[in-house]
Amino acid sequence: MVLIVPETSTELISNGIKPFGNCLKIMDFQRVILEKQLNKEKLYRKVAGMLEQEKIVIVYDRGIMDNKSYIEKGQFKTLLKEYGLNEMEARERYDAVFHLVTSADGAEEFYTLSNNTARTETPEEARALDKKTLANWLGHPHLRVIDNSTDFEEKMNRLMSEIYSAMGDPIPIEIERKYLIEMPNIEEISRITPITTIDIVQHYLIEEEPEVERRIRQRGIDGNYLYYLTEKKKINMVKRLEKGRRISQEEYLHLLMKLDTSLKQIIKKRICFVYERQYFELDIYEFSKDKAILEIELTEENKEVKIPEFIHVIKEVTEDKKYKNHELARSYEL
Repeated sequence: MVLIVPETSTELISNGIKPFGNCLKIMDFQRVILEKQLNKEKLYRKVAGMLEQEKIVIVYDRGIMDNKSYIEKGQFKTLLKEYGLNEMEARERYDAVFHLVTSADGAEEFYTLSNNTARTETPEEARALDKKTLANWLGHPHLRVIDNSTDFEEKMNRLMSEIYSAMGDPIPIEIERKYLIEMPNIEEISRITPITTIDIVQHYLIEEEPEVERRIRQRGIDGNYLYYLTEKKKINMVKRLEKGRRISQEEYLHLLMKLDTSLKQIIKKRICFVYERQYFELDIYEFSKDKAILEIELTEENKEVKIPEFIHVIKEVTEDKKYKNHELARSYEL
């Protein structure tokens, strides 16, 4: 069963509550959006718990981080704090994020305001907001960008494939390409495209099943942390069966008692960015001063990877076991 939660901003504007003219100030309008969004999310999760279906998917038309595009960064942080949230929690409260690129970027002939009276953006404004909105979600562990490289029907097919993959239906296959690169200039990257930096501490656990890699990970921004347990089973050198879930800090601390002591902890900074509508993750390891690892997850094994011009690739290491995080935890060498 699929439950669809409509966009909060459109609901409010269509019902006469607007951040313009004699209506609400922009900050008050964003406060109303956030409160209504949180209440809707709580209500829909409650409804999902009442249903008897084995699989229930809740699809949100926009999430909390979208609101960051319409106010200053400091204002957004203040707003989240009022409701006991930080950006890390707001971003990763969703299991997956699917960014559908506006038709104003790549399918301009189909861009229209006639299907939503709450929208007023010109194509230029729509493109600018779209880029800002995507930047807000950088760093989410399952962010996918659905562009306009195909017609609309195929765009929706690609979206559905990504949703099924996130659900693990039929199975959650991860397809990734990995490159050993020269240490990049992060300030230069940030001038070219928006980035988000995630602090990661990763530990490997004793294997309970053959060929199943188990790890726990602490992910954080500005001192705010979330915790994850992931299990990976290799299918081939490119494909892996991956299952993961968010865990509590208490469970994380408990699992630290089950560490594989033959492996060291991995400490790294993950720089997340989008280039040519492809989502990259750049890992800078604490133990390496001159090299780093660039990764991209793909929807198709043979899809072309457009390496950014500001990245200097030494070699592709997708099939090189030496550069798997599990082995790096043993060698501490890139």
